[in-house]
Amino acid sequence: MRALISWLRPTCLALCLLIGLAACSREPEPFRQESYVFGTRVEVTVLGEPEVRAQAAVAQAMAELDRLHLRLHAWKGNGELVAINRALARGESAPLAPDLAELLRAAQRDEALSDGLFTPALGGLVALWGFHADSFAPVTPDPAALRQLVEARPRMADLSLADGRIASRNPAVQLDLGGIAKGWALDRVRNQLKAAGVRAALINIGGNVIALGKKPDGTPWKVGIQHPRRNEAMAVVELADGEAVGTSGDYQRYFELNGRRHCHLIDPRDGSSDCRAQAATVVVAPAADAGLRSDVATKPIYLADTARASYYASRFGIRDVLLVDGHGEVWLSRSMQARLHWLGEAPRIHLLGAA
Repeated sequence: MRALISWLRPTCLALCLLIGLAACSREPEPFRQESYVFGTRVEVTVLGEPEVRAQAAVAQAMAELDRLHLRLHAWKGNGELVAINRALARGESAPLAPDLAELLRAAQRDEALSDGLFTPALGGLVALWGFHADSFAPVTPDPAALRQLVEARPRMADLSLADGRIASRNPAVQLDLGGIAKGWALDRVRNQLKAAGVRAALINIGGNVIALGKKPDGTPWKVGIQHPRRNEAMAVVELADGEAVGTSGDYQRYFELNGRRHCHLIDPRDGSSDCRAQAATVVVAPAADAGLRSDVATKPIYLADTARASYYASRFGIRDVLLVDGHGEVWLSRSMQARLHWLGEAPRIHLLGAA
């Protein structure tokens, strides 16, 4: 039996930033700070601000991310989400903060938009596959336990969110916000930096990226799209103010067992962790929830076949889609094809059908 376990390292992000910053004598030096939140690397780059102001603004943003990490962790510590999951497992209700209620309502909406392919209610399945751990063993779940949990059909629609409390009519619901929290945090941090007077910044949370403002030199932000099988970018996309990029890939958290890859992107339809595709990437137009949608929409696009990828993208208001299928073939929407710059020789392209 051959087993290989991998967790995306800081040097191998779902998206590699290719900012291409040039020092300018009339502009302050770029300010960049890194941290480690939500189990992944975070990087905030601020341009055109004095170092003291940039440092203070980024410090506040990093502190907010640390707070969100503690609150939203699904299986470690005693944060809000851990307390909620414990209460739901006992069939009890739990207190619910207003901002978390807003996030969970968005998750309920997006679960419906994705026909259930995106659902944070499957925390029990994620745990059963062993991905609720800092390091995980290459072991498949007990088939009977897996079947029982799938048949219980935990859904966000099972939740009641009212009067500052959360309850579930389905005891199988366990929340794991790993498919939405990074995007939600992107929007919050962008708003926080903007309120602090920052005019130009690029925020990267584990490969989910959002742009704030324009670069002082007038050139566009450039973000590299990670090759799913190499530790390098395969293409570059330019971002305008408020645009966000999100990627889901089978290379971020996975293990291999007997030559078969199992990743953290669990299919709620059958509970499988089969890596049907290698990666899905979207670019989202400027909006108040651009970061959140860039995180969420990649899940149904990843899990759907290529014939349905455009359909789910359109349901989230997204035109720019890149999908690398299980054979490594590249599928693009026409609009994404027009804005990508390939690094090296361009691959053979398949066009995704219209929604």
